[in-house]
Amino acid sequence: MRFGSTDSYIATDDLIMAVNAAVTLERPLLVKGEPGTGKTELARQVADSLGMEIIEWNVKSTTRAHQGLYEYDAVSRLRDSQLGEDRVHDVRNYIKQGKLWQAFSAEKKVVLLIDEVDKADIEFPNDLLQELDRMEFFVYETGETIRAAQRPVVIITSNNEKELPDAFLRRCFFHFIRFPDAETLGRIVRVHFPGIKEGLLSTALTQFFELRETPGLKKKPSTSEMLDWLKLILAEDLGPEDLKRDGVNALPKLHGALLKNEQDVHLFERLAFMARRQGR
Repeated sequence: MRFGSTDSYIATDDLIMAVNAAVTLERPLLVKGEPGTGKTELARQVADSLGMEIIEWNVKSTTRAHQGLYEYDAVSRLRDSQLGEDRVHDVRNYIKQGKLWQAFSAEKKVVLLIDEVDKADIEFPNDLLQELDRMEFFVYETGETIRAAQRPVVIITSNNEKELPDAFLRRCFFHFIRFPDAETLGRIVRVHFPGIKEGLLSTALTQFFELRETPGLKKKPSTSEMLDWLKLILAEDLGPEDLKRDGVNALPKLHGALLKNEQDVHLFERLAFMARRQGR
């Protein structure tokens, strides 16, 4: 099983190497990078490339590690016992399988995505150490041990919002997705918009990277925002000449797809004001 670029996903050589190394070592692949650089989509494309089903566990600030194993609904069982329900005698009726249990019990090898692990409490990664290492866990209510029939390909994403524990990092193969250069980003754009004209693409890429490299920018636009911007440009049938900026018009066309806070919009407005003053 070897992962590579697909018809809808451009992967760099170092990313391909990282995925295949993690698969070979049978260790979780921890992927970090700016939001919008395709970390979540990577897991889906790995599953597609390797011909596997994907099980996605989207982590939130309130998510507990045990929810990935299972949840026991004691309240429902108590209510059923008061109503005299027959199902109350089998505790399994009140156990809901978590995403890890689903991945462990799958008949065929699957990809397990643990998305945005850094959103949860700092203890969340530590609480999963043994389960991810041994690929098994114990269900106290039934007294059974759930073991992985096929060791899943585990991909864990992080936006670097908080530091992850060393013990957790030690068990992972790590890769940081760097922001693509102009050539790679151009390849990504062509995958999504195969009919785009080279003149328009060249102008859009130039403007995009000029915007990203503007000093003082609070949030740099991501790959996904670049694709949204180009989708709007094509929908409006704009050409390269329509995208040209000058000192008076510092904001790019349809800038709402690229700039996502008022501080960055004000930054470009100030730059335009300064340019006008210097042009007098």
